[in-house]
This record gives sequence, C-alpha cells and structure tokens, in this order.
Amino acid sequence: MEEGRNVLLGILAIILGIIVIAFPLFSVFTASVLAGFAIIFLGIWLLAQSFGIWGKSKASSIAFLILGLIAIVGGIGLFGSILAFSFLASIWLYFAGFFLIISGIMSFFTKEGTAGKGVGGIGIILGILYIILAAYAWNPYYLALLIGIWLIIDGISLFFIKPSDLMS
Repeated sequence: MEEGRNVLLGILAIILGIIVIAFPLFSVFTASVLAGFAIIFLGIWLLAQSFGIWGKSKASSIAFLILGLIAIVGGIGLFGSILAFSFLASIWLYFAGFFLIISGIMSFFTKEGTAGKGVGGIGIILGILYIILAAYAWNPYYLALLIGIWLIIDGISLFFIKPSDLMS
C-alpha cells in the first residue's frame, strides 16, 4: 500500500515538474503567472510530502505542511499580478530559492539511502543556484526550470525509495 503511495507521489512530482518546465514565457504577466505557478506547485508538492511522511515523522510533516501552505499563499499572491511581480520580483525569486533549499534540507534529513540524500542535496544546490540567478535577474523561465527539474528528480527518486527507508 505504501509502495503505491510513493509511486503516486513520484508521478505527481514528475507531472508538476513537467508543467513548470513547459509553461511558456511571453510577457511580464506570463512571468508573474509562471513564478506564481512554480511556487504554487512547489507548495502542492510540499503538502503532498507532508501527508506522505505523517506516520514516520510528525515534526517533519508539520514543517512540510507549514512551508507548503506559505508557498501556496505566496504563489497565489504573485499569480498574474504584474504590479506585485514588478515590485517584488527579486524578493519572490529569493523566496522560491529559499523554499527549494529548505525542501532539499528536509528531504536530506527525512529520507534515507543514496537516492533520498541525493535528492536532498540536489534540492539544496538548485535552491542556491535559483538565488544566484535571482540576484542577477536572469529570465524567470530558467528559475521555474530549476523548480521543475528538482520536482522531476525527486519524483523519479520516489520510485526507488522503499517506504521503510523513510526516517522514523
């Protein structure tokens, strides 16, 4: 039963990652929608992670839940708002990078085995890269691409992690 849940979470992460990567960038409005979607999808993923590890680690589950809710609220606030995007672009981009780093750290400590630790490390690295790219105000498409890559990698890793490998 739990094996099926890992596969379902993996498929969800891969789908969300592909959606984030495939979303086109045409204008500032689209960029705000893209950044909002990316943060919302990251929030959805964090919520799914929260429910997935509830039986193993309540503290980690609550941390994922809180971060997921904050990400969803922040993503909704950014979604389609040109003024908010223009005014808060760098803050939101740092915000998304921060969520990737925190997600990576949490994955690093809540998952065991090489795949789990590797995904956590990749999340941390991509979050740092996200913040670096935000500092140089690169194209938001590349920033969403980093979130999409991490979601896909984390989703694929779930196919190889046994539920018993999750930290208690």
